[in-house]
Amino acid sequence: MVKQFWREPSGLADGIGVLLLTWNQAFYRYGAPDFKRFEGFLSVNRQVFDQLRSRDISTFTSGDQQRTLVVFESALEALAIAKGKKQGHRSPVGVAKALHLLAPSFFPLWDKAIADAYGCGYSSDPAGKYVKFMGISKTIVAALRGTMKPLLKGKTHLKVFDEYNYAKFTKRWV
Repeated sequence: MVKQFWREPSGLADGIGVLLLTWNQAFYRYGAPDFKRFEGFLSVNRQVFDQLRSRDISTFTSGDQQRTLVVFESALEALAIAKGKKQGHRSPVGVAKALHLLAPSFFPLWDKAIADAYGCGYSSDPAGKYVKFMGISKTIVAALRGTMKPLLKGKTHLKVFDEYNYAKFTKRWV
């Protein structure tokens, strides 16, 4: 859906929104975001995502930090629960998922267990902690790039790193 609606913010917002409602159900069971607000976020940041969509985490630089902070903070607001008793609540996990869908080789996925494992607990300053996590992700992916090669099988390096994190920290399978 992301590919199909890349140039149509309304369809893109709906597609990502539906996925978030399912993929991040533990958070959004309390209420959905305002898809029109998310559509506005996508429209305002279209050029940013056009640039980042083709980039790999290995290209993340100090010059990207401020832009990532701003985009993450804006996405937190755009994806906040719109109505109900949890109105205004924000999900750093949902934001990471949305950003990852928009630029899957550049923005890493995380959840509470993963963030905590890397010293990036996001109870305060989630955007700053995500930027820190991106730097850590870049360093680890760069160090393991050769080792990951046999594991890729059509996946990105960042996806292999995410699968490890999920298995190790979220599910504790390894």
